[in-house]
Amino acid sequence: MSRVINPDSTGKQRTQLSKAIVLAVRELARQKDVTDQTRDLAAFIAIALQLIADGIDASVTAWEKRDYWIKADKFRMEWAWAGQIAEKMRTSVLTEDWASVAILSAQIAQKLAKVQVSENHRLGKPWVGSFKQLTSKR
Repeated sequence: MSRVINPDSTGKQRTQLSKAIVLAVRELARQKDVTDQTRDLAAFIAIALQLIADGIDASVTAWEKRDYWIKADKFRMEWAWAGQIAEKMRTSVLTEDWASVAILSAQIAQKLAKVQVSENHRLGKPWVGSFKQLTSKR
């Protein structure tokens, strides 16, 4: 029997979410006024970062099974910021603290500076409706 390969692994999801976050941060930087789209963008960033943070343990379980503890711990430390910033962003969006959202967006842009998104990406606008989704999770 051959091994089963999961095409929707957490690593692939993390890569797609990272690219979508980079797009959302760029679009958020272009916003002049606070609109529904601004709320959607900031809420999407918070939700996507939380999804990344939730998938970290699933990513390192294979390494831990093979006793690669140092590699697993390094990976966890490398992505520890995602959950922390996700919670801060969520709080800032719900309290409509746009100064904090701008500061957090800059921090996220620094963390994801190596992520490249081509001009002809097929990601679309994944942030549409994210504010409603974020407020319904309360």
